[in-house]
Amino acid sequence: MRSLVTRFHLLLLAVTVAITGVGYYRIPADFAFAAHWAGNSPDWIWPRDTTLIVAPMVQIVLLAAFFLIGRLLTKNHYAKVQHIFDPSLTLLMAVVASTQLGLLLTGIGSDLDFVRFTGLWFGVALLVLGIVLFEAERHTYAGLRMPWPIRSERGWRIVHRLTGLAFGLAGVALGVLVWLDVGNGLLVTAFCAAVFVPVAIAGLSTLFSRARSA
Repeated sequence: MRSLVTRFHLLLLAVTVAITGVGYYRIPADFAFAAHWAGNSPDWIWPRDTTLIVAPMVQIVLLAAFFLIGRLLTKNHYAKVQHIFDPSLTLLMAVVASTQLGLLLTGIGSDLDFVRFTGLWFGVALLVLGIVLFEAERHTYAGLRMPWPIRSERGWRIVHRLTGLAFGLAGVALGVLVWLDVGNGLLVTAFCAAVFVPVAIAGLSTLFSRARSA
């Protein structure tokens, strides 16, 4: 059976669930995470019970979505995109697990700001991905994979450079936010934007390229 969800992805989910369990055990029930500060006082707080359950729920949604995508793909299309979707899911699952670990460390009073560390390595990963896409040459098994083809060489190059630039800027933006220490709230929001905005740009640019070549 074809599946984009591997045992390693399930292991990452298990790690996140374990971190969540430790969080509920070690972090006081009335604890609130300071997601943003205004001066010396937090102006955005996250209750413990609501905050800790988000990460495993997000991972379950990701696993379900990628599993469904894998089932819907044809055998040929699956072979072409597996090498892209597999590391993509791994990266997303790892970011969520790492963020959850950061929240746990914050909740137990550790001075190690692991959420900022997550933002740093995630930003570097997106920057590298952006450079790879920007410099990519057209190849049957390389580059972006969409349900519709990018017919012209010029259109393929423009789409990949736009997408590469979007991912690269997202990586740089995360690095800046980490440096400025904007707080966990804005940083986690930036994680989501850094994933979905470049992907949306990729999808829209391929659609525009397809419409122009039609």
